[in-house]
Amino acid sequence: MGKVISYIYRYQRIFLDKELELYGIGSGQFSFMMSLLRKEGVRQEDLAKKYKMDKATAARATKKLESTGYVYRQQDPGDKKAYRVFVTEKGRSLEEKMRKIALKWDSTVFSGFSKEEKQLQTAFLERMEQNVSGIFE
Repeated sequence: MGKVISYIYRYQRIFLDKELELYGIGSGQFSFMMSLLRKEGVRQEDLAKKYKMDKATAARATKKLESTGYVYRQQDPGDKKAYRVFVTEKGRSLEEKMRKIALKWDSTVFSGFSKEEKQLQTAFLERMEQNVSGIFE
């Protein structure tokens, strides 16, 4: 099982890197950008927690998006050590493209699955993730 999950993850990264190359970002920034397009003004630290990564990795992803002009950071008025991340107009212009990329990946991964099978598989994986995350919390 671990081998299969690892393969899917690696293929997803390769797919995203290829699809995003034109926009100057990689697979490591995709999830952050999708989250920020749904809800901006999130603290950088909260993005790290959401994606279960360390603060340094989250900072690198945010800085990459900032250097390409897709987001900007503002110091959190309530916490001078924290930053909130906002999407720029340039970043907003990617929204439809990013959604299409996500749908293309989903349709590839779930090709041949019924709607019920897709829902079950997603639910099983989410439950597995909850089971293992408990080890580290």
